[in-house]
Amino acid sequence: MPLTVALPSFPIMTRSHKDTSVTRRRALAVTGGTVAAGGLAVAGYQSAFADETTTATDAEATASATSTSSGQCVLMSSVTEGPYYLDGALVRKDITEGKGGVPLTLRITVQDTTDSCGPVAGAAVEIWHCDAWGYYSGYTTANPGGSAPAESEDGSTANDQTYLRGYQVANANGVVKFETIFPGWYTPRTTHIHVRVHTGGEKADGTYEGGKVNFTGQFFFDDDIAAEVQSLEPYSKHTGSYTKLADDMVYDGGGASSGLLTLKPVHKKDPSKGFKGSIILGIDPDAESTGAGSGGGGTPPSGAPTGTPPSGAPSDAPSDSASPSASASS
Repeated sequence: MPLTVALPSFPIMTRSHKDTSVTRRRALAVTGGTVAAGGLAVAGYQSAFADETTTATDAEATASATSTSSGQCVLMSSVTEGPYYLDGALVRKDITEGKGGVPLTLRITVQDTTDSCGPVAGAAVEIWHCDAWGYYSGYTTANPGGSAPAESEDGSTANDQTYLRGYQVANANGVVKFETIFPGWYTPRTTHIHVRVHTGGEKADGTYEGGKVNFTGQFFFDDDIAAEVQSLEPYSKHTGSYTKLADDMVYDGGGASSGLLTLKPVHKKDPSKGFKGSIILGIDPDAESTGAGSGGGGTPPSGAPTGTPPSGAPSDAPSDSASPSASASS
């Protein structure tokens, strides 16, 4: 009789997790230095989401072959970390903290561009991004521009919350994986995720401390996919003038090598089910980044607000008299 194999089903559900907060923020002990960090962003959904049991040797060989054939195994200059950074992010895979939105599984592979693009095991990858309406945890009074509901409408009122921020430490293949939501947007920026890669530190009290920052950058999303997501709840409650990739002041048009994610929908006909995003970052583990990299690559839309940042915002946040170039650090 014919053999029947039952394949498991994996239902996709809206993420809902208990809110958490921290009462103190630990500073990262980062040695100062010039912006010498580099990064490689090579799209490769299939290899990036391959079985994590692959050996480190196999992963290095695959990475080298991919990088060599594409000609992308080169350093990429860091870009600005922006004004919404907070130290003391938690080491965790799921960073949602109950924030509603389209699920996004993000897989990042860290490679050493100085050593045949081999994996950087133990690298700490830190990401942070805004919620569906353009708000960042820790800066919930900052106006995202356009017309958006008050951040408190979804129950998030405390500025000491840590939603949509976190670290993961790379495995032997240089891979980290995050469970989050598709970011929203805020004027005058396109949809993006901030990223830092650290080495030489260690996990302590639930966060990551010490070492140095090797790379500071941002990840970006295809305009058509972003438009699909923004038409859905809760994103559609934020209206206004959205900045596309070509007009963004940070994205420089370089595709994957400039941080453009490779995205694949979980369900081909229903974007609300979520997406899987992947990218490969090549770093120089000996380099250091101050987080003050370039922010060129587009002109903000006319009439973009330059409102006063919330109290306690980092010193590089735009002020009332901010110019478009100053706002590029967003």
